[in-house]
Amino acid sequence: MRIEPLKYERIRSERIDRELTQAQVAQLLHVKQNTYSQYEIGVLNFPLEVVIKLARFYGTSVDYLVGLTDVRQPYPQSR
Repeated sequence: MRIEPLKYERIRSERIDRELTQAQVAQLLHVKQNTYSQYEIGVLNFPLEVVIKLARFYGTSVDYLVGLTDVRQPYPQSR
């Protein structure tokens, strides 16, 4: 049984809140389900472009997804 917190708990929580499977999110990211699973539990580091894609998909900020802020809303887009 896992007792330490997941490194990227918010990425997992956002997926679960939307009732998505790891396979569905992996398909969105064009990676295998196993790769996404390893991202989610912190075994593999997310490439920056993956974190950005997830932030846009979930309508939040990269900082929120990786736990640097508790503010869920995305930042205003730069032009």
